[in-house]
Amino acid sequence: ADFHVPVIGTWPIVGFAEDLFGLLVLVAVIMFTAIRIKNNPGRQGRSSRFYGSHLGAAWLVLFMIFNVVWTLFLYRGAQINNGVFPFKSGAFVSQWTAGLLEPLGSSANQTLETVGILLQIAVVLVFLLIVLYSKHAHIFLAPLNVSFGRKPNALGALKPMQVDGKPVNFENIDDLDEDASLGVGKIEDFTWKGFLDFGTCTECGRCQSQCPAWNTEKPLSPKLLIMNLRDHAFAKAPYLLAESNPQYLGSHGGTTPAAPIDLSALPQSAQDALERPLVGPSETDPHGFSFAGGVIDPDILWSCTTCGACVEQCPVDIEHVDHIVDMRRYQVLMESTFPTELSGLFKNLENKGNPWGMNASDRLNWTADLDFPVKVIGTDVESAADVDYLFWVGCAGAYEDRAKKTTQAVAELLNIAGVDFAVLGDGETCTGDSARRSGNEFLFQMLGMQNVETLNEVSAKKIVVTCAHCFNTLANEYPQLGGMYEVVHHSQLLDSLVAEGRLTPVKPIDESVTYHDPCYLGRHNKIYSPPRSLINAVPGIDVREMPRNRDRGFCCGAGGARMWMEETLGTRVNTNRTEEAIATGAQTIAIACPFCRVMISDGVASVQSELEQDEQVRVVDVSQLLLESVKPSS
Repeated sequence: ADFHVPVIGTWPIVGFAEDLFGLLVLVAVIMFTAIRIKNNPGRQGRSSRFYGSHLGAAWLVLFMIFNVVWTLFLYRGAQINNGVFPFKSGAFVSQWTAGLLEPLGSSANQTLETVGILLQIAVVLVFLLIVLYSKHAHIFLAPLNVSFGRKPNALGALKPMQVDGKPVNFENIDDLDEDASLGVGKIEDFTWKGFLDFGTCTECGRCQSQCPAWNTEKPLSPKLLIMNLRDHAFAKAPYLLAESNPQYLGSHGGTTPAAPIDLSALPQSAQDALERPLVGPSETDPHGFSFAGGVIDPDILWSCTTCGACVEQCPVDIEHVDHIVDMRRYQVLMESTFPTELSGLFKNLENKGNPWGMNASDRLNWTADLDFPVKVIGTDVESAADVDYLFWVGCAGAYEDRAKKTTQAVAELLNIAGVDFAVLGDGETCTGDSARRSGNEFLFQMLGMQNVETLNEVSAKKIVVTCAHCFNTLANEYPQLGGMYEVVHHSQLLDSLVAEGRLTPVKPIDESVTYHDPCYLGRHNKIYSPPRSLINAVPGIDVREMPRNRDRGFCCGAGGARMWMEETLGTRVNTNRTEEAIATGAQTIAIACPFCRVMISDGVASVQSELEQDEQVRVVDVSQLLLESVKPSS
């Protein structure tokens, strides 16, 4: 019977499109096979992005896809020879197959048509079972996960801490139940989006290949973290469902409701799975799967720099960073369990309003070496409305000696360009970035609400900042606290001033320069071009890009409050990045964030001492390079 779809079922273009699609699928299968052979973890070990993935299931799926396509072309070719094919032309692969089968005769082709169709049906049905009961459910879940993702253009703000789907803050914390859990302490504490993330993971390993922790021999793999959470959720889900809905363990017909489940009557292995802590010392197999102890080891949880490389690389928009911070929140707020170094950070932020524990009266010390006065709001001007920009100096820019040079350079350039700006002086407090990313959400809210109140009181509208972490917090996270401002990074403002002709680089700087992308400026906010534009505006500079740049830039190691923690596992992240920068042969490493400057400077000192190089590679902010050219005497 020459059955076909009405109207379009005989159009040659439809037959051509069907065959072309099938051929492209075959080509894709060959390509993916080659990729998996090339990146075989048996040969590459940890450096393979497929390390820890379920390789057997992946090979099975490739084999099943191949079976779907060849059985399709088999029965279509036989149909052509039997005279029941709906397309007279266009189906070029099917016609080629028919040419191969034609010498077999009419009877054989009729048999092959039947066999091909039955095989096709069998393969598709088996394939559906494999998909529904394996990681390949992502075929159905991925479109949903991408649709519900929080990431329209960049990572930006962290998801607020929630209880029962509602954000928690100082205003409503007293309304919570006594047994309310802050953060995520059990697998069932994750939101529906978390479970969707876990089920969507394709195990492709793109996140793992870009993760700075994994690439420096630390135990954190974003892929394995998601896979372990997924496996734990699958193991615990039936019992959680049975506790609240006994019918889940009733008869298959659903006519006899089961009695409430007695967990103590379960086998010991099942009880162990139910009682496993979400975070705790864990035992893992050689491939990174946790099978005893905690599901997520503390070393895994605290190795994350929140750089966002995993989220940026994930093809299905899994939000790894949100889940990691949610688990950190529970550890800090409910268990008071965190790296000991963070105790000093929290104490300094609470008592002094900055991570260094310095006095607020010292926040203006950086102005002493300038040859012009810097306006202070409340002293020299009444409010931020009286100037073009409020210059948010930040804690590093006020206290850290290397970062002070950036602050001074930006102030000088703004002064030369005729930009009217003012600072808050001792009215500034840490934005709370490190507090939030280390899990101390309430400390972040305390600092943030204090800053928002201050900024609103002085009528701040336009703010320029030098710190990428301050930039991200002010621009993306303070709106959660009621602070709505136009925030620009100093590289953006200076780039626009050069473009307008208000700053003119004149002195050539005959140096080779490589630029390091700060994670919280680049990946989190998609600001890649302005710093590079500034560097290129300086005559004489030879720009040399590192292999890992822009959205694939490698972290300096300071994010996620790692700036304040000792790095005792594996090799140092900043050393890894610095080695890459030095390998370009550049004489200067340009940065655009004070945290990056600290980490890269320390990395340069370490790497060059080991290499015993005479000529020291210098580390400077992009604003300093511009100032050297705009004001040769600087």
